[in-house]
Amino acid sequence: MSAEEIRALMSAAPNDRLTWNTPLSDHHAVQLITACAPAPGARIVDLGSGWGELLARLVESAPGSTGDGVETDPEAVARGRALAGERGLAERVRFHEVPAAEWPEKDYDLAVSIGASHAWPGGTAEALAALRASVRPGGRVLFGEGFWEREPDAAALAGLGAEPGDFGSLLDLIRQAEAAGLRALQVTVADQREWDLFESHANIGRGERWALAHPDHPLHDGVVAAVDERRTGYYGGYRGTFGLAYLVLGA
Repeated sequence: MSAEEIRALMSAAPNDRLTWNTPLSDHHAVQLITACAPAPGARIVDLGSGWGELLARLVESAPGSTGDGVETDPEAVARGRALAGERGLAERVRFHEVPAAEWPEKDYDLAVSIGASHAWPGGTAEALAALRASVRPGGRVLFGEGFWEREPDAAALAGLGAEPGDFGSLLDLIRQAEAAGLRALQVTVADQREWDLFESHANIGRGERWALAHPDHPLHDGVVAAVDERRTGYYGGYRGTFGLAYLVLGA
């Protein structure tokens, strides 16, 4: 068995228990949508949209608005299209299997990207520059990105598979947005309950549920070991050290 096979099994486990593929709650999402304040008829793009739950809710909040979900994962795109159809949004929310960094359209009223800065070779700085270039003057950007809530120790770095310089502080992130020509209108962070639920249902929970459902599979023991490693890395490592910030920015 290989590590790649184990990771593939864990990531392929159903994600239908997840509303958000990020540490987020419904209440927090409402606060983000209110701060983004898309106007009737707004054009919205979500770069790295996943199945587009936040995109759909943004479109629902603004009569006549439309949304483009840009996502390379075909399973997420299929789920997003199905959900849009179920909610009567098939003509207003459209998904495109294109890398976020290659999406060409501009002049949006609102550009969104949550936890997807890795899609740009230059990481956070390049993602912010691309989002700024995607919106018209006076438009808004919703950017979700990781940061260090406190100085990471060896356990946190090992659990996350990160280096100290991979992320900065929350203030560093705000300053990066300013350097890209974006000003912070609202800054919130995922709270501990949002993080715990996300890890329980997404990263740890998906592998655990797969292992319980496949006790005789040849990769069962490898998946259990991977789940245990992830659980140790989170609860014994980066929990409370690595944060996720949601920046609502004005262009």
